[in-house]
Order: sequence, then C-alpha cells, then structure tokens
Amino acid sequence: MDEFIRGFWDFAGNYWWLAFPILGMAGGAAKAWERSAKRRHERRIETLRLKAEIKTAQLEARNGRAKRIGPAVVDTQASVAPNTLLERLFSEHDEITARWLDYELDVAKLIAFPAMSDGRQPLVAAFLRAKKTADALRPSSADSTVTERQVSEYLDAVGAYAVAFEIAEKDARRLRDSTFTDPERKRLDRAQQLLKVAVDESATQAERNVAYRRVRDELEGLILLSDEAVQVLEKQVARELPEHARPAAAPAPEPERIVLPSATQRPVPRTGTEAPAQPSANDDRENPQ
Repeated sequence: MDEFIRGFWDFAGNYWWLAFPILGMAGGAAKAWERSAKRRHERRIETLRLKAEIKTAQLEARNGRAKRIGPAVVDTQASVAPNTLLERLFSEHDEITARWLDYELDVAKLIAFPAMSDGRQPLVAAFLRAKKTADALRPSSADSTVTERQVSEYLDAVGAYAVAFEIAEKDARRLRDSTFTDPERKRLDRAQQLLKVAVDESATQAERNVAYRRVRDELEGLILLSDEAVQVLEKQVARELPEHARPAAAPAPEPERIVLPSATQRPVPRTGTEAPAQPSANDDRENPQ
C-alpha cells in the first residue's frame, strides 16, 4: 500500500500538468450531462403538459353533458361536445395546417429547409400520417352532432398532429441542406440568390422572368415544387412594378388642329372633278363663230 501511495505521488509530481486537461475534460462532460438532463426534463414537462391539456379538454367535453337524475345512461349518439371546444380544436388544427403550408408554398423556405417537403424523411412522413388522421376525424362543423368518443379521437388526433409538426420542423431546421452533396448545395445557393431577383420589385419584368426560369432549372431534380407553390411564385414574378419604379411614359403628341373655313370664304370643291375653265379673249379670236 505504501509503495502504491509513493508511486502515485511520484507520478503526480512528474506529471502534475496533466491535471489541467483532465479537469477541462471533466468539466465538459459535466456540462454535457447537465444539458442532456435539462433536455430530458423539458421533454418530460412538455409531455406532461400535453397530456394534461388533452385530459382537461376531455373532462370539459364530458362536463358539457346535462346531469341526469337516477341511473346513468350512456347515449353513444348524443351530442356531448360544446361548440366552444370544437371551435378551439378547429382553430388549432387550422393553425398547424397554415404553418405547414407556409413551407409548402414559400419557395424560399423550401430551398432553406428542403427536408420539410421531403416525404422520405421519417419524421416528415410521420407528420403527414398524423395530418391525414386529423383531417379524416375532423367534424364538418362546430354544430355537428358528434359523440364523446368522436370528440376524444379528434382531440387526440389534433394533439398528435401538433406534436408531429413540431418535431418534423425542428428536425428540418437542424438538417437544412446537409442531406445534399456539395454540387447540389451550390445549386441551392444559386437558386436562393436568383429567387431574390425574381421577386425583386425594383427589377424589370424581363430580369424577373429570366431569374424565374433559372430558379426552376437549378431546382430541377433537387426539390419538387407543388403546383400551388409554382402558382404563388409566378404571381410574385408577374406582379406590376410600383409607381416609383416604372419608367416615365413619353408625353402624348398634341392632336393636329383643323382650321375650318369661315363663312366669307368660298369652299373649294373636293369632288375630284375640276370646274370648266372660262374661255379667254384669244380663244374667241382663234375660233370665230
């Protein structure tokens, strides 16, 4: 034991400088563990919050039923969802869809975060499945006659839809264009720069048209633009220039003034036949009667 302690101190005396990198590594590992624990805690809190919201909404739906006296009778066809609950769910459903369409219709966002429109990404595919489920379970209106089970299923579907979108969006913003090769990333950068010209109000219509065609060429085979996204982009490219950017129009020539003859002037015949000439005195002498 004494030899071990003596050897340890000999080692520490000769290699004391190793204490600094070891302490740095230990501090980095401690910070990484702390950040990981914080993320786990935040995810757990978010999960508990979502479950609490869903449970609260379910209780609100159940409490909306009229209280009965006597044995409880479950009517599976009765309307048990208040209009306000369905309206809140509709609002949340529409908000998530609008945030998703913001990526689908904005070509600049599609270029910046291409993974968000790539159905091959597992998280995006999960989001699209959740969207399909929520759309299928959505009642036609807030006044529809729905059962408690239908409201509960739609509530769960909207909650899953919201969570799936958040996860897919965060992953797409993390990935950005990392799934593309270097030449493909250069094409995306060129498309992003050309897109600024294509929608620039200070550029001429010819410049915007050329930039738009080049954007489509750069994105060919990289990002598939939906028909709706193309229509939105074409409207932006084809919009008129603002008043201050339009070239000044040339002044219109003044109309030629027409002078009408006065009443004392004898009008000149315009029929194309000349009036017969009056015979002169010489003609009388040359042609005696």
